[in-house]
Amino acid sequence: MIAKRGQKRFHFLTVHKTLAEVLTDHKLAALGDAYVNFAYSLAVSNKKMQPSGAKVKGHVLAQALKKAGLREYLPSRMSRHTLADAAEALIVYAWLQDYITLEECVEVLEKAKDSIDAFSQLLTKVKNTAKL
Repeated sequence: MIAKRGQKRFHFLTVHKTLAEVLTDHKLAALGDAYVNFAYSLAVSNKKMQPSGAKVKGHVLAQALKKAGLREYLPSRMSRHTLADAAEALIVYAWLQDYITLEECVEVLEKAKDSIDAFSQLLTKVKNTAKL
């Protein structure tokens, strides 16, 4: 039997039909928090040429989500924290579904001039690649 995209490795993954479903999935956001911080830590480590742990601030992800044009897919009244969760959910969903690799995430995050721009570029890439 051939596994569905992404589910070959992750049996817990629900395949979402719309971008809004992904952005509002709180369980994905919880996993996304760890994934985003890991990818960002790898990018920072590459820039510094030494291992480094880094945590992405919620306001960075919220601003990046808006800059990437994804705010329109969410309800009108949402906190900055909830917007950051939406960004984390989408990024990890794209990785789980094999729409983007960890290496691609790190590469995008390394090249940008600042964190907001980096995550905006990553979210735009995911939005354009994900089949939702």
